[in-house]
Amino acid sequence: MNDLQSEFKPVEDKSLFASLKDRDYLFLWGGMLTSAFAMNMQLVAQGWLVYEMTSSAINLAWVTLSFMLPQVLFSLVGGVLADRINKKPLIGWFPVVNGIATCFMAFVIISGKVTFWDFIWIGALNGTVMALSIPARTAFIPEIVGERLMFNAMAFNTAAWNLSRILGPALAGFMIAMFAGGDTTSAFGVGLVYFVLSGLYIISAVTVLFIRHPGKPMPGSRKSPAVEIVDGLTYVFNSPVVGGLILLSIVPFLFGIGINTLLPAFNTDVYDGGPDKLGLLMTAMGVGAIGGSLTLAKLGNLRNKGNWVLATGALWGIAVTAFAFTSWFYLSLLFIALIGFVSAVNMSMNRSLVQLQVEQHMRGRIMSIDMMSHGLMPLGILPIGYIAETVSVEAGLALSGVILCVTTIILASLMPKIRAINTGYERS
Repeated sequence: MNDLQSEFKPVEDKSLFASLKDRDYLFLWGGMLTSAFAMNMQLVAQGWLVYEMTSSAINLAWVTLSFMLPQVLFSLVGGVLADRINKKPLIGWFPVVNGIATCFMAFVIISGKVTFWDFIWIGALNGTVMALSIPARTAFIPEIVGERLMFNAMAFNTAAWNLSRILGPALAGFMIAMFAGGDTTSAFGVGLVYFVLSGLYIISAVTVLFIRHPGKPMPGSRKSPAVEIVDGLTYVFNSPVVGGLILLSIVPFLFGIGINTLLPAFNTDVYDGGPDKLGLLMTAMGVGAIGGSLTLAKLGNLRNKGNWVLATGALWGIAVTAFAFTSWFYLSLLFIALIGFVSAVNMSMNRSLVQLQVEQHMRGRIMSIDMMSHGLMPLGILPIGYIAETVSVEAGLALSGVILCVTTIILASLMPKIRAINTGYERS
């Protein structure tokens, strides 16, 4: 009987595209891809126009703050919703809201009446929608693909974001350059990009209609939303592994992701580049990130994952510092590609490990806490942005890289439970 059972035992799919063979995950991934395209095109479009309007690196940081602050304020609400109600409506209707708002913004930009504050309110709305929907979308993944495909699926989730870095920024940059007709202050090209963003958000919403899995919450008695939030926070604070991983994801968001915000200023001040060069820089980062995502998708059974999270965090900081001191454009493309590679491996592996450490009924709240912690990004961006404006962009980026590297090394010495993580499937 044992021989017969082993003969018909399902073979675990270890291929590169294992998770994408699941129909529901394929549509979930497609929706993530189109939303990621919209976000990355928006980074180039708003970054270019805001810097042209204000010539201020600190204003770029304020626009980022408007997007990140709602993640601190509302992500815990999104986590409770993900654990209490069906996930499909959450990830289906919110992109529609973004699509409508972005279409309105496109008309405002093309009319020539756009102001700096318009980018603040659209950023706040985008951030709120993201805070309420992303915990459900992320917690939905293990329900669809199962735990054994988590690293593969999360790698492709990261790849969806990073694939958009290859084509999205370049498309946005070249659209602006082409339609500006040499007038770098022209808002017409940026307005056209925002129309494209609106369409991408609507497509993201439509993909949800084809997902069969209902994403129903776990049955059982429910506490009040406030108590459930406290339960989630208590769980994180009492778990050296989950809490440690979330802390290790906060540090790069404070001092590693800031390169995305300051890249328009770096492109203009160091290389005297236009939107096309900015697009190339962001595309190079995307190419590196795709390489990192695909590497992790294939190496889901990699051992000593805790040490890999720590090592990639430190290397991320070194790469940012090296980029800041690079004055040759083509060498900077190499360094920013390295940043993309190590950041993709680091973030995807970290988030997969977090999901594998918690029970299904808690995943929405834990992922919302993870997301809320990422909303603390402005605490690092604002002082770095101030240094970039008062000293130089190179100094700001170099300092952020050094802090990221040194802080990761210090945390590594203080977190034996993280260093002890092996495959990630074992729960502590």
